[in-house]
Amino acid sequence: MEILSILLEELLGFLGITQVLEILKSGDYSAFRTYDGIASLIYPIIPLLLLLELVVGLIYKKPQIKVYKVNFLIYIFNRFVGRFISIAMVAFCIGLFSAYAPFKTSNTWYWFLYAYVVWEFGHFIYHYLGHKVRLFWCLHSTHHAPEEMNLSVTHAHFFLEAPYADTIRTTVCILAGVQPEMLFTVMFIDGTYGAFIHIGENMIKDARFGFLNKLMLTPSHHRVHHARNPLYMDTNFCNLLNIWDKVFGTYQEEQRGVETEYGITRKMDSGSFMDVYFGEIVALAKDVARAPGIANKIRYLIMPPGWSHTGEHKTAKLVRRAYLENR
Repeated sequence: MEILSILLEELLGFLGITQVLEILKSGDYSAFRTYDGIASLIYPIIPLLLLLELVVGLIYKKPQIKVYKVNFLIYIFNRFVGRFISIAMVAFCIGLFSAYAPFKTSNTWYWFLYAYVVWEFGHFIYHYLGHKVRLFWCLHSTHHAPEEMNLSVTHAHFFLEAPYADTIRTTVCILAGVQPEMLFTVMFIDGTYGAFIHIGENMIKDARFGFLNKLMLTPSHHRVHHARNPLYMDTNFCNLLNIWDKVFGTYQEEQRGVETEYGITRKMDSGSFMDVYFGEIVALAKDVARAPGIANKIRYLIMPPGWSHTGEHKTAKLVRRAYLENR
């Protein structure tokens, strides 16, 4: 019975309805008008959309079941291995860097906009480094391994990626004067929307969202980010506001008539949990072991994926540049 109780608790946690059930059980429905109450109603949206997406795919398109299978295993593994690490890192960074902020913001709408722009800058830094530094790519590649885009992909992360990401994003925000209360609100909104942009074509075929495609980052932009097409490689690093991609020249819109190829360029078994989760770490370890000299071994850790000590580089930057020059 204890095992069934644990499984039920995990299922309710995955669906995001634990807090809603607690409010309904208390009978204090006025709690739904508070911040926590509103958040409790928003949490279940993405998990329920994920289940609906899977059902629709089974009925109409036959989705890649291996994608859902591997992402489910990753979710379960991460729940046991890295459940509290990210929360601890956020609290640590807030305590460590708050004293060094040159000024403090207040809880007003204009400071909220400021906080969101700053958060996106921190997100851009973490995400950019995740693609441009081989060691960080080992953490991030798990998220790019699925060869189909759907909402389950939002759960496909190496367990150390969230602490690494939140350390950078939280540090940037706190040093920029963002108050912790506002930071948590931004994190909640960003996390919810960041899950939604992984929605697949089974649910939304054309995810450009009309004129919004020019103003914000849409699921269409994020499909581009997850693609291994040479035109799309290492673009669209932002999450909701695409301002920093436009500032740093990494913005790319989805091209009509170009079939999107999801996944990573390394040959791999996308249906294998071990290859999806640890494959890039194994590949890096082999490259480091084969590299001559300490300097080259270190370069494999910090240079972009595709860098080679032989000079035969196949980095995303070079592949994309060659494509643009030859088309």
